[in-house]
Amino acid sequence: MNTSSEQRKVLHLPAGYFGMVLGIIGMGFAWRYASTIWPVPPLIGDLFVSLAIALWVLLTMAFLLRLMRFPHSVLTEMRHPFASSFVSLFPATTMLVAIGVTPWCRGLAVVMFGFGVAVQLCYAAWQSAGLWRGQHPNEATTPGLYLPTVANNFISAMACGALGYTDVGLVFLGAGIFSWLSLEPVILQRLRSAGELPAPLRTSLGIQLAPALVACSAWFAVNGGHADVLAKMLFGYGLLQLLFMLRLLPWFMAQPFNASFWSFSFGISALATTGLHLGHAAPDGFFHHLALPLFIFTNAIIALLIVRTLHLLVCGKLLTRVDRNTLLPDKDA
Repeated sequence: MNTSSEQRKVLHLPAGYFGMVLGIIGMGFAWRYASTIWPVPPLIGDLFVSLAIALWVLLTMAFLLRLMRFPHSVLTEMRHPFASSFVSLFPATTMLVAIGVTPWCRGLAVVMFGFGVAVQLCYAAWQSAGLWRGQHPNEATTPGLYLPTVANNFISAMACGALGYTDVGLVFLGAGIFSWLSLEPVILQRLRSAGELPAPLRTSLGIQLAPALVACSAWFAVNGGHADVLAKMLFGYGLLQLLFMLRLLPWFMAQPFNASFWSFSFGISALATTGLHLGHAAPDGFFHHLALPLFIFTNAIIALLIVRTLHLLVCGKLLTRVDRNTLLPDKDA
């Protein structure tokens, strides 16, 4: 009986697992930039980027396989009030991989960027505009809502900057900033006044760290890397969010470590990159003295996430298995 039950179980990799790619490749970008201003080998950044690309390939293959074998499960995820936002991590990571391969093969990067940006715009129009029909449950209003329209547009701007499409990058940057400004009051109001988030959803607050810092990275990508007033203001708001995350750390840790903790990683890696940019622009002063400690801190967090995730993998707790019947459409529906 148990053997039959085990035979029916298949690996289930929800789209949220793409979040692991965000932090790893973001750390790779930080090390790549560090190699241009410090005497550190560029190989470290390339290794992070290569690891992220390999992970993206594996997750993409798993996602496409699930789409072919169990299309209903993907549609269910796309229609879920909370999980639907995380489906947008697929085009987001596709564009980040495009940035990663730009120094090696620009032609491939352009193709991947074109595909990623088309998918992200189509999905944002379908998913985010669909919320305007007034049926989105209040309890599903979490920072995950930033992903389709805020994170994806900021990443699109970063990719445009890497490929030299500056004007288009400014368009995406504007789309991301105003999407962020329109969503944040609603999300914070829900977090403050609509009841405590269940433990499994609490780590979604890690996404709250990302918008300001990723916006700062996107701004650097399209403005030529100039550490101007806007960049410093965005960085300051990102530091404030980091302080809030540290304050809530015991609340987050009330649950065992799981893959959802990677939601903190993209904001953390962006903290490293933007801190290095600002520190390098000012040979002395506040940002200069802050850059190295923040870089060490972010590396420690990403390393901890990698080690804890590998431990889950070795213990067989990372890749969840579900009964294949739960991934098939209900025949009575």
